Amino acid sequence: MPKNLSLVFLPPRSPELNPVENIWQVLRANWLSNRVFETYEAIIDAACEAWTKLVKQPATITSIAMREWAHMGQS
Repeated sequence: MPKNLSLVFLPPRSPELNPVENIWQVLRANWLSNRVFETYEAIIDAACEAWTKLVKQPATITSIAMREWAHMGQS
């Protein structure tokens, strides 16, 4: 690693710094919560199905992941 770079690790739970945390929260809240899965494959299938549903909603993804402070001065 170059000497002029420093790695800064994110805390394990930091939704303000890592917007994907909020994406997972939406997936759990809308499609993955309150369910009991019989097998590992059932978990994978449910997660893939939830992801496919979310991907069909790009405006939702944008609104979830947008950070006002990161886009100041941009419209």
